[in-house]
Amino acid sequence: MKKITLFFLFNIGLLIVASAQSYQLDKTIALPGNGGYDYVFIDQANHQLYASHGSAVNVVDLQTEKITGTISGMKGVHGIAIANNLNRGFITDGKANAIVVFDTKTLQIIKTIPVTGKGPDGIIYDPFSKKVFAFEGDSNSAVVIDPQDLKQTGTIDLGGGPEFAVADGKGLIYNNLEDKSSLNVIDAKTLKVIKNYPLNPCGGPTGLALDKEHQRLFTVCRQNKGMSVIDAASGKVIQTLPIGAGVDAVIYDAVNKLVIASNGDGTASVFKQNTPDSYELIQTLKTQNRAKTMAMDAATHKLYFPVADFQQGTKTQVPDSFKLSVYTLK
Repeated sequence: MKKITLFFLFNIGLLIVASAQSYQLDKTIALPGNGGYDYVFIDQANHQLYASHGSAVNVVDLQTEKITGTISGMKGVHGIAIANNLNRGFITDGKANAIVVFDTKTLQIIKTIPVTGKGPDGIIYDPFSKKVFAFEGDSNSAVVIDPQDLKQTGTIDLGGGPEFAVADGKGLIYNNLEDKSSLNVIDAKTLKVIKNYPLNPCGGPTGLALDKEHQRLFTVCRQNKGMSVIDAASGKVIQTLPIGAGVDAVIYDAVNKLVIASNGDGTASVFKQNTPDSYELIQTLKTQNRAKTMAMDAATHKLYFPVADFQQGTKTQVPDSFKLSVYTLK
């Protein structure tokens, strides 16, 4: 009887493992141009993906997965943010110390806004304050842009070098400080840092994501190769899990209760959220070396990783090899 019970439980376990969802490579989408690459952003309302690439941003229609245009003529692009209520997009041109504004319908540049400080990098649109926040890695600050009047209206002293940021939609913005291994809480109304959370054991935080329902933040860190789960209200680090090397981005899939970290070592760490305070690794997805950022289409749950090929053993890109690697949840 004991043998039959063990056999039954073993096979049930195999069935559970076999039926668990996992990401698989679906296709690659070739993108034009050469140069470095950084953030990738999805405008969910319009099914558009924006991939920063050297001095341009490539635009892909997610319904056809075909490139629909390129926004070019910049010096060194990083992040992209969209204000759908205005049909306007905003690009950080780090080398020009400017924010480039474009029309999301025509992809034509409307205006280039010079900003104070240096090296605008990450950028978000906050629907609560109806402001754009651009984070300057070289100036330890953030600049605030009025998306209606298209001008800088404020500056926030961050006290450290900023990385990714997320807005909670209720007036708070969370932002990692990579060099301080801490996380800022910014009041979008007063434009001031109101709290700073130490992230120990996290070291060198980059990507940041938010579970709005349960108020849990997910921060990924390069120094300790870890993903930390943080209580957004108290700043308490609840759990830290190992991930791959060279991490840059992290996303939270609220429907499937998954947290995914994209590591530059050619892997992505996929965690299952069992409860708001309990997570387990369910897949180490093989991607491509230097595929360090990503975005998820909330409609299809596909993952899109911008990446280029490199000559073996070097940091030299293979010409015309830039692409999106697309992974499907099955």
